[in-house]
Amino acid sequence: MTHPLHRTYSYGWQQEFCLCFGDEAASRCVLIIPPLFDEMNRTRRMLVSVMRALAERNMRTVLPDMPGCNESLADIAIQSLNHWRDALRTITAEMGVTHIVSLRGGALIDNVADVPVLRLAPVKGTSLLKTMLRTRIIADKEAGKSSTAEDLVANSQSRPLELSGYMLSAEMVDSLEHSTPADLPFVQEVSLAEINGSPLWLRAEPQDDPAMSAAFATYIARWSAECAG
Repeated sequence: MTHPLHRTYSYGWQQEFCLCFGDEAASRCVLIIPPLFDEMNRTRRMLVSVMRALAERNMRTVLPDMPGCNESLADIAIQSLNHWRDALRTITAEMGVTHIVSLRGGALIDNVADVPVLRLAPVKGTSLLKTMLRTRIIADKEAGKSSTAEDLVANSQSRPLELSGYMLSAEMVDSLEHSTPADLPFVQEVSLAEINGSPLWLRAEPQDDPAMSAAFATYIARWSAECAG
């Protein structure tokens, strides 16, 4: 079995973690930008399986912890999509990234380098925000509280808004409301149907899909070779 390597990248005044697979001498290095917020946790097992499969194909992969997420010590309540883009620019430079693969909301922050980009099921920021707001409203109702999306967004202007377990700043909420995947010169989209995949980000708990992981890894390997990044 291919073993992971834990590396760090510099962001601000601290070091953030990356999970890496593959030979450092590999000619292709793929930065994987996961879905954002709670969708990130639900797809991580699948992504790690993809990374292992790509390592077997002599490809290097990098899966970063975004500032404020996972093992990061940064304060999530002061992050924005622009901050995360800045972090990804650092990673692409420090890790020698040649290709980028983004999933779902990761496509909102993949415009960070002049390299080919592959997007799986990209989504607008408003869609992510509406889903998290809807979940918060249901939770408030179960707790005997009354809330609306409009009130929650308005309240975020004065204090961080808790959505899906994340304390989001007004800047983050605003950036989600107005962000769409950027138009890029070397971008390709792949659908779940093309890799026989399932929307793991909708599951209640993190799960794996071995067939999807294998098909996605095969797709990435072929795509990255064809676009010769």
